[in-house]
Amino acid sequence: MTNILLIAGREMRAYARSPLGAVIVAGALLINGIVFYYYGLSQKLLSAEVLSEFFWAASGVTMISSIALSMRLIAEERQTHTFTLLNTAPIHDWEIVLGKYLSAFGMVAIIIVLTLYMPALIFVNGKVSLGHIAVGYSGLLLIGSATTAIGLFASSLTRSQVVAVIVGAAILAALILLWMLASAIEPPLNAFFAGLAFHHQNFMPFQKGVLELRGVAYYLAMTYFFLISATKVLEARRWR
Repeated sequence: MTNILLIAGREMRAYARSPLGAVIVAGALLINGIVFYYYGLSQKLLSAEVLSEFFWAASGVTMISSIALSMRLIAEERQTHTFTLLNTAPIHDWEIVLGKYLSAFGMVAIIIVLTLYMPALIFVNGKVSLGHIAVGYSGLLLIGSATTAIGLFASSLTRSQVVAVIVGAAILAALILLWMLASAIEPPLNAFFAGLAFHHQNFMPFQKGVLELRGVAYYLAMTYFFLISATKVLEARRWR
């Protein structure tokens, strides 16, 4: 556990020193703020509808931010030839993966937490359920967790950060678009692919303030799968 926290702390300090972290955090908050202003003040919507639309848009911002923050985690180490130091240190590959994952997810969580004031503004002129807010933010954290794991896996495949973000975005896009495939095929395969879709069916309950264990299990399973996959990639490269 100590090794994991050391790696996570090292990566968090790297985000703090680099303009990348600040740019992504500021950009994500700006977009979320614009979206909330549009739905909250420009449109004639009920408070619950404003919150639902906000979570829908925030989920997209969260996914993009997660991919952008995680692209450098391993690719940059290989690009700058510092990954050899980690490989020769007395730590396991899964500790490297988990430490780096925690640092990127920590940044994603910071972005999500910093938007809490936006739903709170609804109480000024409207009324909304605190449960809806709690469930919606739980969904954002879960989808951010899974997307960060996807980005980390993509980063483990290459030494180029540009290629890493392209691969991560491609994997994410393919998973998101599964709902379109589901709508084009016949039962029972349509239900299978709809259940695998990254956003459409699995996130909508969170968006509406409904906590479904199916969605929780899906995002946790996705996080676990891609973290394991990243670990296996590192193990394979170690023995080359």
